[in-house]
Amino acid sequence: MTQLIATISLVVFVIVMLLVGIYSTKKAGTLEGFLLGGRNMGPWLSAFAYGTTYFSAVIFIGYAGMFGWDIGIGSMWIGIGNAIIGCLLAWIFLAKRTRRMTRTLNSRTMPELFAARYNSRRMKLYAASIIFIFLVPYAAGVYKGLGTMFSAIFTGADPNTVMFIVAALTGIYLVLGGYVATATNDFIQGIIMVFGIVAMVCILISRPEVGGFAAAFERLAAIDPQLTDFTGGSSRSFLITNICLTSFGVWGLPQMVHKYYAIKKESDIKIATIISTLFATFIGCGAYFSGSLSRLFLEADANGFPNVAGGYDNVMPTLLMKALTGSIFSMIVLSVILLLLLSASMSTLSSIVLSSSSAVSVDLVKEIHPDIKPQHQVMMLRVLCVVFIAFSYIFATANISFIVNLMSFSWGVVAGSFIGPYLWGLYSKNVTRAGAWAGMLSGIVVVGSMLIFYTATAGFDTAKSMAPVFGVSAMAVSLIAVPIVSLFTQQFSDEYKRKVFQVTE
Repeated sequence: MTQLIATISLVVFVIVMLLVGIYSTKKAGTLEGFLLGGRNMGPWLSAFAYGTTYFSAVIFIGYAGMFGWDIGIGSMWIGIGNAIIGCLLAWIFLAKRTRRMTRTLNSRTMPELFAARYNSRRMKLYAASIIFIFLVPYAAGVYKGLGTMFSAIFTGADPNTVMFIVAALTGIYLVLGGYVATATNDFIQGIIMVFGIVAMVCILISRPEVGGFAAAFERLAAIDPQLTDFTGGSSRSFLITNICLTSFGVWGLPQMVHKYYAIKKESDIKIATIISTLFATFIGCGAYFSGSLSRLFLEADANGFPNVAGGYDNVMPTLLMKALTGSIFSMIVLSVILLLLLSASMSTLSSIVLSSSSAVSVDLVKEIHPDIKPQHQVMMLRVLCVVFIAFSYIFATANISFIVNLMSFSWGVVAGSFIGPYLWGLYSKNVTRAGAWAGMLSGIVVVGSMLIFYTATAGFDTAKSMAPVFGVSAMAVSLIAVPIVSLFTQQFSDEYKRKVFQVTE
């Protein structure tokens, strides 16, 4: 019965996604239409596009399961940080200035923005290369999380087949309708995610293993008092590091910043800020709270790790299968949660694909062939979307240790490369080209150097566990390096500064 209900839900979901893609085709005929929806996106679509891109199946399958099990209730601070820092403050400090500057400089991608802001063709090529190379393993991680959950519900299902279906569906509606299809589907998927997370928490709380909110805290404390320590207890520093990485990191990720380019009016930004913050609060806190309840449903082994096949990655799938298969209603909720995970993954994947493909077709190819016709660019962009999806699928299915481990560092490299030049470039007229380069090189230099050092001195497993520290360090260095180097290097002319910072509606 569980599989039947899930199958029916999936069929309806797939049909809706494809219909949206077909409907949006006519709006994606131009390059700006395909990439930005003609810069005509309303606040609700923009907010949900941002929120659903933020949260993929990785947060539910990986982070919520691992941090919820190890840290307990305190892991909810990651969700709170994502909502306040990653959404509320990000929209307040970045959205309006990004929208204005990208219109002033006629920039459609992050590499184009860097090139125009700092008058550097090489910076555009470098930024495009970073995006394409390091977002591939990030996309592969999205596939991995989704495949785990599907395999738990559809017993015996091949995770590779599941990932292929997701890749194909995402590719079809993205190639057909571009950003309009992506944003429209994100809105639909966001509604599913909110309903799914609320229903999941309510059912888990009502289960006899939990016995309500008050009993949940008592029972978790009986297992280990630190599980109800809202400050994180002995895991406090680890918690703070992950809050910084996942909350400030999105300030420098191209697939997130892209949402500011397309919003229609400045007045829409306030509405989008509120919506995206509320969305993140529901999804983030709900996911980590559910993960903390796993201790009440699953047994621990002798070392305190979850006693389930697959370890941390199977905590949430096992929890949900155990808690949501007792009645028709709970099975329907389980199907909605399956769609929640599918929605989260597809929205994140489509945004990553669009950012990475445009990095090649708009930023790299345009530099090599400046006379390329816009219609040819759109066609190339569609082809590259398919190519990128294929690459990330291959990386996700191949058991290549280097590629799999690279997923842990891609967020830090990309965010560390871009956050300094991007943030300072929006606010300061005194940032120089050399200062921007110093910040942009920080991502790969800091993460790469720390990875080599800790691998050589403590082993790769230790280095891999420190990936959040590497990412936060790269972002910090980027933010510090940009203004310091700018103090001692040649400034742009006053005329150029006025051109960059003029306001264009």
